[in-house]
Amino acid sequence: MSNAKTAKSALISVFSKEGLAPIVKKLDELDITIYSTGGTEKFIKDLGIDVIPVEDVTSYPSILGGRVKTLHPKVFGGILNRQNNDSDVAELEQYEIPQIDIVIVDLYPFEKTVASGAPEQDIIEKIDIGGISLIRAAAKNFSDVTCVASVDDYAEFLQVISEGNGVISLADRKRFAAKAFNVSSHYDSAIFNYFNSDHEIASLKISETKGKVLRYGENPHQKGFFFGDFDTMFDKLHGKELSYNNLLDVDAAVNLMSEFKGESPTFAILKHNNACGLAQRETVLQSYIDALAGDPVSAFGGILISNSEIDSATANEIHKLFCEVVIAPSFSTEAIEILKGKKNRIILVQKDIDLPKTQVRTCLNGALVQDKDLKTDAKTDLETVTKVVPTSEQIEDLLFASKICKHTKSNTIVFTKGKQLLASGTGQTSRVDALKQSVEKAKAFNFDLNGAVMASDAFFPFPDCVEIADNAGIKAVIQPGGSIKDQLSIDYCDQNGIAMVMTGTRHFKH
Repeated sequence: MSNAKTAKSALISVFSKEGLAPIVKKLDELDITIYSTGGTEKFIKDLGIDVIPVEDVTSYPSILGGRVKTLHPKVFGGILNRQNNDSDVAELEQYEIPQIDIVIVDLYPFEKTVASGAPEQDIIEKIDIGGISLIRAAAKNFSDVTCVASVDDYAEFLQVISEGNGVISLADRKRFAAKAFNVSSHYDSAIFNYFNSDHEIASLKISETKGKVLRYGENPHQKGFFFGDFDTMFDKLHGKELSYNNLLDVDAAVNLMSEFKGESPTFAILKHNNACGLAQRETVLQSYIDALAGDPVSAFGGILISNSEIDSATANEIHKLFCEVVIAPSFSTEAIEILKGKKNRIILVQKDIDLPKTQVRTCLNGALVQDKDLKTDAKTDLETVTKVVPTSEQIEDLLFASKICKHTKSNTIVFTKGKQLLASGTGQTSRVDALKQSVEKAKAFNFDLNGAVMASDAFFPFPDCVEIADNAGIKAVIQPGGSIKDQLSIDYCDQNGIAMVMTGTRHFKH
């Protein structure tokens, strides 16, 4: 076996002992000398296996409450020496430094501590110093040393030493080194991002250690990958593997439905990242039926999401529709069995977790980063700029429309009435085109726009939009305002009995 090394010694210093026992027993069986410290040392002794305390090697105790244990030349010399270098080997003998062939170490759970909401002092104490130094040293010297830096790699390492009876190839050592630097770089990125949470330092560090190869990207000729912990956010109960496009649509659905968290049963149907149907009703069944009515043609092959448990009656209705994904916070047992009737239909239970508050996308030869649009227009944001004041029912619909508009591709216009999406114009190059598209879609599905309200994601530079909306039957409008010609639209509304409110907040979505 080319460049293979027979391991004769190992240093073990881990925070989590899960899965460690079989490795320790195998090392002992192979007559490999074990060095350890602190809790790991006690763990190994409790297994009835001989272990040499690191303090016996360094002749120096663990100090500063355990902050300094392995940081010593006799430890790092044993790891970093080059075994094909006569000078290094001579110095090991001169200074009585033991050769270390295997380093098994993990890191303090920094990210978990941050996520737990622990006070800053507890978080700072979870910044590992000795462990990260051991990982870097062992991984750097992979030509002689095997570094195991994660519990996730225990099974593979155990297999390697078992099959080789302690002999480890250069290829295996290099592979474990790559895994180790994956651990260390991710750890340092997490620490930096904690300290730079306000983005005062204009530096982008993204690290995702959970990656998945997708069938393909946006189209079959493109490669696709998802980097993230999908299982933390969803329990997948049924269906095929999610595709690149599925994931984009699921993301859009989750962001849209977050606007209706804790509200009455609300159901949305999305297609190509835009809502084609959405309604809020007293029951989840009725909310689905009315959401589907918004555009039953586009709903084919869509993504369905509810803010409430899906029951059997609703599942029976959904089952009549070909759809890719159904998402809800929970499903009744009967509903799950009904929806499983289509083998490829993806059923996702959404968990209540905090999502990132920043967005990143590639751009040119770099990346664009921004805060997520977390502003939801509220009643207190509304400024009535017309003589006609919107009724309380219209205000409810205006805010409802604004939520949908915020999550629809620009330029967009949204029509709603009675907390139901009637139609929308999505991703148009002209706001007038978006409005005309909305009117045509509403007519196509036999919606009466008389008394409906309209939302726009940006201001009206001319009064043409409110005029078209007026002719279609719209009686109230919500828009951000801010055009130097706002008064032209206001004047038209005043002359034709239309209520208009401005929010002062634009909601472009490109």
